[in-house]
Amino acid sequence: MPRIKPFCALKPALALLNTVVTRPLENYGIGQARLIASENPASFLHLINPELDNPYLRGSRQELIYKTVSENLEGFIEKEILVAEEKPCIYIYQVIHDGLIQTGIWTLTHINDYLQGNIKKHELTVEARERLLAEYLQQTGLDANPVLITYHPNKIIQQLLEKYTALKTEVDFTYVDGTQHRIWKIDDQQDLEKLINAFAEMPEVYIADGHHRAASMAKMGLHKRMLFKNDENAAFNYFTTVYMDTQEVKVLAYHRLVRDLAGLTEEDFLKKVSADFDVEKIDQFVKPTTLHHFAMYLKSGWYSLVANPHTYTEDPVNVLDVSILQNLVLAPILNVKDPRTDARITFEGEKTPINVLERQVDNGINEVVFILAPIAIDQLIDVANANKTMPPKSTWVEPKFLVGLLTHYFNK
Repeated sequence: MPRIKPFCALKPALALLNTVVTRPLENYGIGQARLIASENPASFLHLINPELDNPYLRGSRQELIYKTVSENLEGFIEKEILVAEEKPCIYIYQVIHDGLIQTGIWTLTHINDYLQGNIKKHELTVEARERLLAEYLQQTGLDANPVLITYHPNKIIQQLLEKYTALKTEVDFTYVDGTQHRIWKIDDQQDLEKLINAFAEMPEVYIADGHHRAASMAKMGLHKRMLFKNDENAAFNYFTTVYMDTQEVKVLAYHRLVRDLAGLTEEDFLKKVSADFDVEKIDQFVKPTTLHHFAMYLKSGWYSLVANPHTYTEDPVNVLDVSILQNLVLAPILNVKDPRTDARITFEGEKTPINVLERQVDNGINEVVFILAPIAIDQLIDVANANKTMPPKSTWVEPKFLVGLLTHYFNK
């Protein structure tokens, strides 16, 4: 497993790629998204949230909102803003950003593999968010943002990737943020069968990013089966997925910022931290590159922290640096018991410049910053194999996908 299959994607007209595709809605503030939608009638945002066009839809019945999405979609197809692939394909997708080239297989995957545990996960999902997304999927039939799944390198898949990426691209464009996106189409039956069989022989694969999207598609698919005589072959049983092997997926760190020292002075705080860590004052920031090594910034400057061996076990979750920090510093010393709900803690991805984090402390917005090394992909797999979940905000996984580049439309 998993069970994959080709599909006839809805694709933007080549001349309109930068006009149609967008970052996910949650990447924008509502004002920014509304401005983009008002200035760009061909943005895929019109197929995500029609309230951006018409604020008077706000508070109206959900059926009216989804009817507007349907009307917008009909307009996009009629004007050939979006064009359906004539023949089912599996695609090779490549993104180039920040000096990094990442290549994978863009296809459909059956929800049964998720439901039966062949697609392993490492994050908890929020029921309310699942439900909202599942409702959107059921009403619109638009699955436009793929789930990122990783797998151990496979020779057959790698050979096919190399074969097709040596050919001319179907799509090659640079998005407004400077990222370059390339697509090759696989429609040769023999090559399709090689790919399908190669994935079918894998004992398991792992969600790297997109847990809520996978869970929502599964929830929606199960509901649709109730309406359509348990049809497990219908298009709604499949969700869009990009498979990248473990050497292609990039895992970045999430850093922690805490508003105060829970009433402690810096001296008292450092003394408590020293009980479980080797603490050393350093002249300037040094990025942690090894497990169990942290950098910490206080008003007095930068510190290096190295967790003592007695502070962790080989349990796949407890050995994670995010767990060590939570269990030994954030909860017992700074009284951050639940990082999901405590307003005193915030998180910043690894790409946030260090001087921006320093200013948070220098300006008194926060009292302390903890810089972590990224979790290794093997650690992510260990957690998933143990059927456990990571603490919140453990990983920032790349690539992040554009919405609307290849869309699975399953209500046709």
